[in-house]
Amino acid sequence: MFTFVDPLERAERTAGDRTAFVCGDRSQTFGEFASRCRKVAGALDRLGLDPLDRVALWAPNSDHYAEIYMGVPASGRAVMPLNTRHAVPELQYQLDDAGARILISDFDAEALAPNVERVIGLDEWNSMVDEAPEAELGRGSTSDTMAGLFYTGGTTGASKGVVLTHGNLIANAWHILVATSIQPDDRYLIMAPMFHAAGSVSLLPAIWVGATQVILPAFSPAAALDLIEESRATMTLAVPTMVSAMNELQRAEPRDTSTLRILYYGASPIATEVVRTATRTFPEAEMCHLYGATELAPLTTTLRHHERHLDGDLARSAGQPVVGVDVRVFDDDWNELPPGEVGRVVAKGPNVMKEYWGKPEATAAVLRDGWYDSGDLGYMDEHSNLFLVDRAKDMIISGGENVYCTEVEEALFKHPMVLEATVFGIPHDTWGEAVHAVIVPRGEVTAESIIEHCRQLIAGYKVPRSISFQSEPLPKSGPGKILKRELRAPYWEGHDKMVH
Repeated sequence: MFTFVDPLERAERTAGDRTAFVCGDRSQTFGEFASRCRKVAGALDRLGLDPLDRVALWAPNSDHYAEIYMGVPASGRAVMPLNTRHAVPELQYQLDDAGARILISDFDAEALAPNVERVIGLDEWNSMVDEAPEAELGRGSTSDTMAGLFYTGGTTGASKGVVLTHGNLIANAWHILVATSIQPDDRYLIMAPMFHAAGSVSLLPAIWVGATQVILPAFSPAAALDLIEESRATMTLAVPTMVSAMNELQRAEPRDTSTLRILYYGASPIATEVVRTATRTFPEAEMCHLYGATELAPLTTTLRHHERHLDGDLARSAGQPVVGVDVRVFDDDWNELPPGEVGRVVAKGPNVMKEYWGKPEATAAVLRDGWYDSGDLGYMDEHSNLFLVDRAKDMIISGGENVYCTEVEEALFKHPMVLEATVFGIPHDTWGEAVHAVIVPRGEVTAESIIEHCRQLIAGYKVPRSISFQSEPLPKSGPGKILKRELRAPYWEGHDKMVH
């Protein structure tokens, strides 16, 4: 079976002189990139890292990020991308939970130094790689070896590390190649954050076929559109908020985006009208919806928005399962439901994660007989098109980022004036969903003070965008569980599903 080494070696053999990555004024051929990955392995050897040791990476998009993302697993260790938007307490927990040996950072990481053996600045790291010998790749790795540890939010408040193997991520690369038709002459623009699946999902498949990847260090609609024009990009993937922003600016200040043949979007739900607008704004580009989860490495279903889809029921669909992945809808007892009946969306295939790091009970709760319970509620039609209607997990997707309500609630309860609190998502035109909190206070308190309190504890995108206060206790069921759906329902009146 394949590991990360195989696409690197194939690209070096078949496309060694072709451009692999472009980032600003830097570029690398596939031969140079493979050499750098071997030097990454050599640098890790010099640091005394053992097989499967976790190497945390906290940095913005760059070609150096790609070297570390690919080189660490190819060396037999596990890469651990950190969300650059997470607050220090969240990152400290993740580093401790993973037992990460080193942290490579392009930010001020002084607060994280006690949580790892060594913090290495990105400039220092690049010098270490420059001076390192090229080491053999793939030593001891198999398809079942952990390649990466990817932290998601937790429904119980604690973040969970998703263990993805070489086999999981290689399978996803094959699924991407089949579903998205990346070709050697494509120029794929990476503009989503590379710590996120939306930003890293192209790395393996594009390397495998020898396609060039152009990296945008930080997204803005102007920078993205300028780079599409300058690089003659043919493909890219954006989260829905990026699509909306690019729609607006391109219509106001047009660039030449005629080379863009496919615009993928995913990571959160999108309004059909945004897709319709994008098809008019980028007329040469085909819109393609990708649905998945970190635990699924991530691709699960796809829907290509041909014109015939935009005005029918399929406009609301997440599409059909990609080749190699089986998607079904089960009831609470894990029995398959017939078309049209709403239940739990489950998936099975070589892309399904190995486990949650150090959390066997959490793993057992979502994995059974090879099936992964996504936490989404939906139904299939008679042609196996998937339609999502709600989430079983207590989760919000805002601007492409997962926000677990319990994480926000735990932060709220650390405020001395919060007596009761609950959190849920409400519709938002830009972000898809916005984080909203309902609070029963102990006394006089302002929304501004609570928001500022939360900013010290959790990532900015998790902080409530709106807060409502009430003097009466929150509504509860007989056993005392807060009736969150009852509180949420008025905000979603007029919507056919409770995910935006």
